[in-house]
Amino acid sequence: MRAVEYNEERIKRVCDYINNHLDEDISLEKLSEMAICSKYHFHRIFKSFMGVSSIQFVQLARMKRASLRLATEPELSIIDIAYEAHFESPEAFSRAFRRIVKQSPSQFRDNPEWLSWRSTYQFRAPIIRKNVMDINILDFEEKKVALIEHKGNPALFPETAAKFLSWRKEISLSQPHKDKLSFGIAYNDPRDTPHSEFQFDLCVTHDGDVLDNKYGVKSGVIQGSRCAVARHYGSHENLMDTSGSLINWLLNSDEELGDLPCVLHYVKWDSDERELITDIYLPIK
Repeated sequence: MRAVEYNEERIKRVCDYINNHLDEDISLEKLSEMAICSKYHFHRIFKSFMGVSSIQFVQLARMKRASLRLATEPELSIIDIAYEAHFESPEAFSRAFRRIVKQSPSQFRDNPEWLSWRSTYQFRAPIIRKNVMDINILDFEEKKVALIEHKGNPALFPETAAKFLSWRKEISLSQPHKDKLSFGIAYNDPRDTPHSEFQFDLCVTHDGDVLDNKYGVKSGVIQGSRCAVARHYGSHENLMDTSGSLINWLLNSDEELGDLPCVLHYVKWDSDERELITDIYLPIK
């Protein structure tokens, strides 16, 4: 294994550990031990890959979870979110939050500036590219849905998602329901698509017509198709990497890529990203 690949694997292992242990005390000693190198060398390697120190990465990861809780879980108080993020007081949390997110916690809860928020989290852990092994071939049945379309800059997608969530709350669909399934329709890859051509739809199964509303939610249909399916665990930031591995599997199989867009089934949603479960349906012929 080349040195760069070895270092990528070490940093990826450390980032995964951090994201899965945000509620615990995380020390530089523990992280360097996981990376199997001295604290001095670990600090240099981590910062060269991630652009921030490991301690900054821990705080940013906790702030990311806290901001998602603020935006999607109004029943949680700012004080509780501050203590969960390992701050000794709400005042210290508020100062750090404003420094990182450029809004106070209450401002972000009421009117999040998603474009600025997203720019804070442009870094990402190295992806150790391995083939997706657990792949099933299934028939995806056609589904009637209520949907909202996001067209344009992918960085503004959280604003569209917030509108969809507000609509769901108005019709009492904000919480998971055994009879209501949530989906995304990915028409293209945001990494190589011009903003003017990018589209992503958010959907929830819904019978009957969708009444006129201020959010732009409307009735639609997800077409049925034969699909190759892989399960993705964790942050949606890496969904395209799992999807890419699925396509790589397809290219080395006897199957042929279909003409319909990729469908994401949000099996489990949580503001704690490590709890997310998403099934990726790649249409095939």
